[in-house]
Amino acid sequence: RSDELNKFQVKAHFENVQRIADSTTLPHVVRCLRSQIEKELDLTHLTERLMKGKDLPNSLTAAQKLELWDRLKIISFTRMALSLWAATLLSFYIRVQVYILGRHLYIDTARGIGGSGQFDEIDLIDRNDQQQFLASADYLTSFGLPTLISSFEGATSEVLKGKQLKDFFNSTVLHDTIIQILNTFMSTGSPHHWLSFLMPEDSKRNNLGVSSSTGSTDLSNASKFEQLMLETRAVLSSTEFRNIVDILLKAAVDVLMEDINVLCGDANLTSGMPLAKLLPRIAHMDQILLEEPNRNRYIQVIQDIPEIEIFFTLLYASTAAS
Repeated sequence: RSDELNKFQVKAHFENVQRIADSTTLPHVVRCLRSQIEKELDLTHLTERLMKGKDLPNSLTAAQKLELWDRLKIISFTRMALSLWAATLLSFYIRVQVYILGRHLYIDTARGIGGSGQFDEIDLIDRNDQQQFLASADYLTSFGLPTLISSFEGATSEVLKGKQLKDFFNSTVLHDTIIQILNTFMSTGSPHHWLSFLMPEDSKRNNLGVSSSTGSTDLSNASKFEQLMLETRAVLSSTEFRNIVDILLKAAVDVLMEDINVLCGDANLTSGMPLAKLLPRIAHMDQILLEEPNRNRYIQVIQDIPEIEIFFTLLYASTAAS
C-alpha cells in the first residue's frame, strides 16, 4: 500500500511540474524564438528588392538577381531547418528539466526533508532555485541564437551549394535535403557543440565528476541550482540523449513533409517542382513549426514517441539510484 501511495505521489508530482512547464515555460520560449527568428532571418528586404526588379527590369543586373535569389534560398531553408531543430530540442530539453526537478523533489521528500513528511515541493527546493532552473530554458533565445543561426546558415549553404533555382525538387529530394542540413549541423565541430546553444558552460563543471552514460554527478560541493544544471548537462551529453534526438528530428521531418505536401499539393511535390516555386512555401514553414505549443503538431508528435517514455523511465531509474 505504501509503494502504491509513493507511485501515485510521483505520478501526481510529475504531472504537476509538467503542467508548469507546458503552460508557462515552453510557450514563453517558443514565442521568443519565433519573434527572434523572424527578426534575425527576415526575408522582407530580399523579396521587396526582387519584386522591384520584376517591376523595373533595369533596376537589377542579372548577377544581382542571382545573388538575391541565392540569399533567399539559403535564408528560407535556414529558417525552416533551424525552427524545426530548435522546437524539437527545446521541448525535449524542458522535459528533461521537469524529470530532473521532479526526481530531486521526490527523493528529498522520501528522505523526510522538511520535517513534516508532507509531499510539499515548496518546502523542499527553494522557489528561486526552481524558477531559475526552469528559466534557464531561455538561454537559447537570450544568448545562443546568433551563433546558432550562423552555424545553421553554414550547414545550409554547404548542402545547397550547386543547387539551382530551376532544379526540380520532389518529396524525396526535399526530405533528403532537410535531413542532410540537420546532419551537417549536428556533425560540425565537437561531438556536443550544439549543447552550447541550449545551456551555458558551467565553470564548476570541470571540477565535478560527471558520468555521461548514467547522468550521475559528484555534486557534494554544488548549490541546488548548480546540481540541477550539472545533472541536466550530464544527461544532454549522454549517448542516449543524442540517440533520442536523432529519432525526434527524423519524426519531425516526416511531419514537416506532410505539411509541405499539403501546401504544395500532393501531386505537385510527388512529380517535382522547380526550387524557385518551392521557396515561398519553405520560407513560411517556421510559422507552423513555432506555433503555440498547445496547438503545435510537431511538439505533440515528438512528445508522444514511444522511445521518449523509455528514455525517461531509464533516466528516472538511473538518477533515483544515484
